[in-house]
Amino acid sequence: MTPGLQLANPLVAAAATAIRRSVDALIAMQHEQGYWWGELTADTTLESDYILLQLWLHPPRNGIWNPPHRDLIERAVRSILDRQLPGGGFNIYPHGPAEISATVKAYFALKLAGLPYDGPELSGARARILELGGIHAANSYVKVNLSLFGLYPRELCPSIPPEMMLLPGNFIYQMSSWTRAIVVPLAIVHAANPRRPVPSGFTLEELFVPKDPPRRSAPVLSWRNLFLQVDRMLKLWEKYGSRRLRDKAVRRAGQWFLERTRYSDGLGAIYPPMMYSIMALDVLGYPPGHPDRAEAERQFEGLMVDDGRRFFFQPCFSPVWDTAIVAFALGEAGIAPRDSLRRAADWLLSKEVRRRGDWSVKRPETPPSGWYFEFANEFYPDIDDSAMVLLALSHARASHELAHNACVQRALHWLLEMQSKDGGWAAFDVDNDWRPLSHVPFADHNAMLDPTCPDITGRVLEGLIASGISRNHPAIRRGVDYLVRNQEQDGSWYGRWGVDYVYGTFLALRGLRAAGVSSREAFVLRAGEWLRSIQNADGGWGESCASYDNNSFTAAPSTPSQTAWAVLGLLASGDDRSISLQKGIEYLLETQRRDGTWEEDLATGTGFPRVFYLTYHLYRNSFPLLALAVYARTKGEAGQASRPGVWMHPEKLA
Repeated sequence: MTPGLQLANPLVAAAATAIRRSVDALIAMQHEQGYWWGELTADTTLESDYILLQLWLHPPRNGIWNPPHRDLIERAVRSILDRQLPGGGFNIYPHGPAEISATVKAYFALKLAGLPYDGPELSGARARILELGGIHAANSYVKVNLSLFGLYPRELCPSIPPEMMLLPGNFIYQMSSWTRAIVVPLAIVHAANPRRPVPSGFTLEELFVPKDPPRRSAPVLSWRNLFLQVDRMLKLWEKYGSRRLRDKAVRRAGQWFLERTRYSDGLGAIYPPMMYSIMALDVLGYPPGHPDRAEAERQFEGLMVDDGRRFFFQPCFSPVWDTAIVAFALGEAGIAPRDSLRRAADWLLSKEVRRRGDWSVKRPETPPSGWYFEFANEFYPDIDDSAMVLLALSHARASHELAHNACVQRALHWLLEMQSKDGGWAAFDVDNDWRPLSHVPFADHNAMLDPTCPDITGRVLEGLIASGISRNHPAIRRGVDYLVRNQEQDGSWYGRWGVDYVYGTFLALRGLRAAGVSSREAFVLRAGEWLRSIQNADGGWGESCASYDNNSFTAAPSTPSQTAWAVLGLLASGDDRSISLQKGIEYLLETQRRDGTWEEDLATGTGFPRVFYLTYHLYRNSFPLLALAVYARTKGEAGQASRPGVWMHPEKLA
């Protein structure tokens, strides 16, 4: 533990005990190769889409559907039903309300699997769908998927033209990396207009409300109306346009996505692109035994968790992310075995990206570096992971010092080059913020772009400075200015990749503190006051995914991860002695289990705001350890400071 720690303080002494238990628990979870890897779970749409894919791959014969993996389909059905809400619908985050797209997908999957039409499961889901506006109210991707089987009118689906691959100006790179990975293979499938068969008599007509589908109103002169007109022209093009040009576009799209399956665990190493790539390979004529198709199916099936007790699909794997967070928390605790951290550092160094990916389109002169999220995803290193890995490597030293230092220097250069014009950092790309694209008809997954955000910017500032970049570096000053400009009126910051304002606020404050911003600045004081104002009565903090729907903080029951974020935010704001901070620490101590872990069942991670949320199953253990470690160190340092209670710059605490 940090020298000078005042164990006479009972709360600090209790924190020290909790830290030791937590460290022991996390060390026991480390894999032999040096990494940590927690489960990543989402909603029922993944299992529903799996059943849809089985219908695609194994169509009915003579009107009868008899898929070869009936046992897996039955387990997927049970997994879906286990999460059906009392009102019949399905939600997209734990304890959330029924959501139309998830419920339509579940209804399709359950009916296809053979559940009785008049049974309580389908009857309840059907009633809830109609209450929510019917099948027309589902998002574009649900409609496109169903149109592939003739279950939704294709003319009412947005066009996804493969010809976008031929547009000038690197058009597809104006979309976010994950959107690109989804729409390129889907465009191939959509262009084929396959009309795959369904079992005899199977229909979803009962989900159509007896009125025209709702249409979003928009001013006559608007991007929305412009793209709607373009969509109408594209539908005419599909009927009467050049076959030669379309074939060229399809070939280009196929080459593009196949190239991005190399050095990767599937296209984008995430669920929707991996599923659509299988369908696209099928459309392109790749037989089941072809190596590319067999590998695509193998990677997709690898996302399945089927241990005899549970069945679900993970949207992707998160080992680099999990390892970086845990290693940083262990390093901050100061008592982790050096060998454990060394093995983690060695493994992280082995995952550094050394090939150019999509990011290089806008940074062609920048040497490759950075880290991805998964086990392998060379085309898509992300800025957030890279900053988190740098923080981990500030504590964890690899076996070879020269290799370690060279890797850090490459990553620092890459991160500095990936700063956007507005001074912030995004997830995968630079200046990916052409807002008109958010109005294209298939953009209702709410993640068409990858703009800069406060949470990543705060973490990058902290990672850069922890790795030796001067606080006076122009990139640091621009990042600080970005955070100050983007603070919400109530004092919080928006969190794009974690739920939501608590997440954004804690990371913004840590970035500002690392950059040397005084805790007496008005915007820092307002942020600390905001965190204290939203604390729950039990001493913890909790925030609902509904914050994204409401565009403001929405309270929820306390969680260990969000409580840890709030505690870290308070400490970064200079608060080391408030009652609010004390109660937050007490909450973490009281909710820790005897084995050193915490329990949490809410989604605190964000995939696509308002559309897709994630539960990171290591968050509940890694972030509380980090919060307790920083608290214990801060109290020890405050006890040595000449003016207790005043936040000191990190260099003064050396």
